[in-house]
This record gives sequence, structure tokens and C-alpha cells, in this order.
Amino acid sequence: MLFQGLKIGFAITGSFCTISNVVSEIEKLVAEGAEVYPILSKIVDETDTRFGKAKDLKDKLKAITGKNPITTIPEAEPIGPKAYLDILVIAPCTGNTLAKLSNAITDTSVTMAFKAHSRNQRPAIIAVSTNDGLGANAHNLGKLLNTKNVYIVPLGQDNPADKPNSLIAKTELIIPTIVEALKGKQIQPVII
Repeated sequence: MLFQGLKIGFAITGSFCTISNVVSEIEKLVAEGAEVYPILSKIVDETDTRFGKAKDLKDKLKAITGKNPITTIPEAEPIGPKAYLDILVIAPCTGNTLAKLSNAITDTSVTMAFKAHSRNQRPAIIAVSTNDGLGANAHNLGKLLNTKNVYIVPLGQDNPADKPNSLIAKTELIIPTIVEALKGKQIQPVII
């Protein structure tokens, strides 16, 4: 098994149209032996959308991982002092969360998980999903690309004709990104 014994935090933020894709990746991680700790932003924890109900997502994550999702700052804070994660994945990572991560703003369970995990100098993976990745958030992505122990899942424009600033990570490359990050390397190419 590829990830036997590995403890992976998997944080989900509110790019609702991509959540089903990342849940499939969580299933693959568990199948490969990883112990996955789901972490949900407040909006994902509480919001029903046309893509699904919040309760159904939480129930599914608990069924897959055997763990209740971490949904508050106090629940996420021990990730640092207890150092219980080997790696943290944030997927999908919205532009809002991207901006907070790059500017050291800690006001959600996801940003607290990132801050707490980062203090242990362990790898963090970011899978961007934002309509302003090549606009207002481009500089935040650039800062994170240049941050030690932060690795970006390869990404590209999802609809350049109608949404020229929109970027979305290739969720099928989350696992290969983890493999490289565990070696201290950024998977290439980053821009697809």
C-alpha cells in the first residue's frame, strides 16, 4: 500500500462544484492505507447547495475515513502541538482561502489547520479552485509557490473563453503531488 501508516489531513473549502472529485481522491488515499483526517471550512460544514447537502458530505467522509470532520478552530489547533499529521491537503482551495493562507490569516478551521501543521515544517498540498486565480489572487498563488513546504497540485484554466481568470487544479494529480511532496519536490509541470 502506497500510504500505509501515513496520517493525512484533508481540508475541504467551498468550491462546491469540485467537492465530489476530491472525495474520490480521499477514497483512494484510504484504499492506499492512509489514515485521513477530514477538515471542513465553516461554509462546507453548514451549507446545502445544488451539489449536495452538508450533512450528507459529513456522513460520507465519516464513513470513508472513520473520523468525524474537524470543523472548528479549537478542533484544528492541536494539529500543531500534537504534530499528528504527516501531510496536509487543502482541496479544493478557494481563492478566499488561498488569500488567507498567503497572508497568514487564521480565522477558519482550514487556515488554523494550515498554520498548526506548518509550524512542524511538514508538507502542505494546495489544490486551487478559484475564478480569480489569474486575476486578484494571482499574487497569492505566486507567494505560496515560493513558500517552503507548500506544494501546488498542477492546475490550468478551466474555461478560458468565458472565465479567463479561473484556475482549477487537476484533482487526479493530488496523489502524485503527495508522492513528490513527501520527497520534498514540487510535481512538474505545475501549469497544465
